[in-house]
Amino acid sequence: MRFTDKVVLVTGAAGGIGLATALRFAAEGARLVLADRDAAALPAAAAALRGPAQAEALQVVCDVGVEQEVAAAVGQAMARFGRLDVVVNNAGLMVFKPIVELDAADWLKVLQVDLLGAFFFIKQAFLHMEQGGAVVNVSSVHALETEVHVAPYAAAKAALLSLTRSAALEGGPKGIRVNAVLPGAIDTPMLWNNPQVQSGVERIDQAEVGRPGDVAAAIAFLASGEAAFVQGASLLVDGGRLCQL
Repeated sequence: MRFTDKVVLVTGAAGGIGLATALRFAAEGARLVLADRDAAALPAAAAALRGPAQAEALQVVCDVGVEQEVAAAVGQAMARFGRLDVVVNNAGLMVFKPIVELDAADWLKVLQVDLLGAFFFIKQAFLHMEQGGAVVNVSSVHALETEVHVAPYAAAKAALLSLTRSAALEGGPKGIRVNAVLPGAIDTPMLWNNPQVQSGVERIDQAEVGRPGDVAAAIAFLASGEAAFVQGASLLVDGGRLCQL
């Protein structure tokens, strides 16, 4: 197993892609740090990891947009496990408004989580990881091709790719790899509760909808030794959706 005894921290771990990612790492021997701001949902996520994998999991309530909470989450991980090998920056949120209705608060709400949240964890990773560590940022196809009414989200996810490249440059000398995945339409509540999808503004062909496990597999690859020569990359996980846009 590729992650035996490795410590993997996943943000937004209580559901969707985050939980699928935690389950994938657990199945490959990792010990997990489940970070999510939804305290009520974390116990069920931890219980899922205690299934066939019997994985050890630390539950951490954390708002990734608050730097002090991010530092505290990593501090708890180090206190419990004494090491940190992989960080998966998965937590994210969206605001759905036309540009003319957006204000600064809308932009800051999205950027604080989708961009700064990743930065805060990358900073902590660089402070605590040893050589061989890996960071995987979960961006989106919206970073490359987007729809109306999601400007802050698309901009934040595009900026996250730039941050990935910058962090890869600075992480290289530390022996830390930083890469990104760009999911397309994935079968999660975030997709089906999207008002753009519900209204038909954003059309989703069922054949183009992937599973959370598809993204988790790509994340696990990028975090593994099999991707030792992959640095600063952006990996599409969209079933070819962007090939048609």
